[in-house]
Amino acid sequence: NFSRVTEFILLGLSDRRELQVIFFTFFFLAYAMVLLGNLLIIVTVRTDPKLSSPVYFLLCNLSFIDICCTSVTSPRMLVDLLSQRKAIAFEDCIAQLFFLHFVGASEMFLLTVMAYDRYTAICKPLHYTAIMSRQACWVLVSACWAGGFLHSIVQTLLTIQLPFCGPNKIDNYFCDVPPVIRLACTDIYVTEWLMASNSGLISLVCFLVLVTSYTFILVTIRVRLTEGHWKALSTCASHVMAVILFFVPCTYIYLRPFSTFPSDKLVCVIYTVLSPVMNPLIYTLRNNEVKASMWKLWKRCRV
Repeated sequence: NFSRVTEFILLGLSDRRELQVIFFTFFFLAYAMVLLGNLLIIVTVRTDPKLSSPVYFLLCNLSFIDICCTSVTSPRMLVDLLSQRKAIAFEDCIAQLFFLHFVGASEMFLLTVMAYDRYTAICKPLHYTAIMSRQACWVLVSACWAGGFLHSIVQTLLTIQLPFCGPNKIDNYFCDVPPVIRLACTDIYVTEWLMASNSGLISLVCFLVLVTSYTFILVTIRVRLTEGHWKALSTCASHVMAVILFFVPCTYIYLRPFSTFPSDKLVCVIYTVLSPVMNPLIYTLRNNEVKASMWKLWKRCRV
């Protein structure tokens, strides 16, 4: 693509040394919580036969995606916070961009599947086991990963076909399509619209599907209330919190081309760091079955 830029400089969240130390401590603890919390969920679901329902199978996959998502950006960010020169090679930048959108889009699709699972459990309880069979769950999860891969390929191709021959400073702490393509030595009007129609519309459409699913669920709950419905509604409340933390920042970042704001970096922190940190807390603190299984696992480990 006739690029002469061999590396990019990541400006990070701040150039003040004292703030960098504070950020390093915060993000190191956050990354540790993501790894430990999500690994605990995966081990708990895999070792307890009582957690074999589709909702926990999907939760296990969500935890794995959260680990992958934060591992794409956090280790590099922690290293840069301790480095004087925050440089990243062109190839490494493109690789980070690819994997970020790969796992990010896969998580969007998976959260949508989880909403469909809750809709089926509440609105069609008699057909739930047939609709959400183990085979159907594997197909849906595979489709999420395939959709994420196709989305990421498109975003990466939109980026690498651009020439980079001048500025190489990225005003962020990781490589992403919006800040990278703005460094291209060409008109990016069409590319920005394609980027918005790809990432932005995927975020918006998935979010609208989720809102529609939960609307149907609330309508159903109002019509007939049973203990099982209240239990499913409690699970839905956890899903809604996770959806808001993830989709609102993504829609804000990717659905508006041609503009950038100083607050964008802080918004990126929400869906790359805070959302993976909060998911284990959201899905465990509001779920008695998971908490009971974790307690049994803890007692077995102590013995």
